[in-house]
Amino acid sequence: MVGYLVFLAISTGIAALFSLGLNLQWGYTGLINFGHVAFMTVGAYTTVLLALKGVPLIIAVPLGAGLAALLGLLIGLSTLRLREDYLAIVTIGVSEVIRLIVLNEEWLTRGTFGVQGFPLPLATWSPNLLMRLMMIALLTLIAGLTFWRMWQWFSKELQQGKTENRFPVGSLILGMASSLLGLAVYVAGVMALYDYTYKAGLMVLLLLVLTVIFWQMERLARSPWGRVLKAIREDEEVAKALGKNVFWYKLQSLMLGGAIAGIAGSFYAWQQTSIYADDFIPLTTFEAWTIVVLGGAGNNVGTVLGAIIFWAYNTVTRFVLPALLPFDDARLGAFRVMVIGLLLMVLMMARPQGILGKKEELTLGR
Repeated sequence: MVGYLVFLAISTGIAALFSLGLNLQWGYTGLINFGHVAFMTVGAYTTVLLALKGVPLIIAVPLGAGLAALLGLLIGLSTLRLREDYLAIVTIGVSEVIRLIVLNEEWLTRGTFGVQGFPLPLATWSPNLLMRLMMIALLTLIAGLTFWRMWQWFSKELQQGKTENRFPVGSLILGMASSLLGLAVYVAGVMALYDYTYKAGLMVLLLLVLTVIFWQMERLARSPWGRVLKAIREDEEVAKALGKNVFWYKLQSLMLGGAIAGIAGSFYAWQQTSIYADDFIPLTTFEAWTIVVLGGAGNNVGTVLGAIIFWAYNTVTRFVLPALLPFDDARLGAFRVMVIGLLLMVLMMARPQGILGKKEELTLGR
């Protein structure tokens, strides 16, 4: 059970990191990117292939993120002057081209055989008691910051409920469920760190990187740069009239979001300890879209919350549905995707801005 909760924490962290890049591109800038998984593919394969050549991981990861950003630059230079629907078509096409290159260029990526046996961070490290206690303290700090932000959100919901003369029952249930799940994962993480395993070390490293990137994203969102992105999302003609180089700001957003997805790809490879071309299918992109829409576009906290809810749903249905429905694995997987699509449709009708999104910033359908 402890091992599975650690796996759940890693999977949720990777999904949150991957979706933060998409939230920057679409939630803040309004760029419709249906090929976001291409950046993850480039980041994952660059990191592991360079590591196999002896490049230190601390260098291989930034190079993977840099190549993912370069892919964003190339896509942006050729598509950002097009209409939004053309951008969506081009990005999903690029993601499939990247996947097919990875699948067929065996001299570089080993094709269908995949890449295994690459160096992993902290895999050979055997920390002493002091180092394990320091990692537990770091995990405690990250957990404390998470619960503090959750409490801030719930306090805001309570205040808004008082203003509107209602009690936020849904928010209370969601907050309690998220808190209980987070507490369970924290306890499992402490136990795994005390009896140190590779996955426990990877979990702490991922959560640390996620915390730093989330913090920087929040700073950027509140900066003049972030406000320009929001202005472009709302009406880029207004931003142009104010003298802003809209094309350059869009390009920056696409590149930075791609770099973040590239880092997520590195962690995905380290979690799986082997990667294959079929790990990076278009469905991965649409899972990130589900997370962003669920949590609320243009809200980084909502993106992280959306990742938690998405993986909690995945976990619950994986264990509960087989006992309730007489389906084989293939039909059960399709049914789970269908149900989350249905739930997303209901959410869009009841709360189109997502759980933490702001209705006044909603741009869907304009």
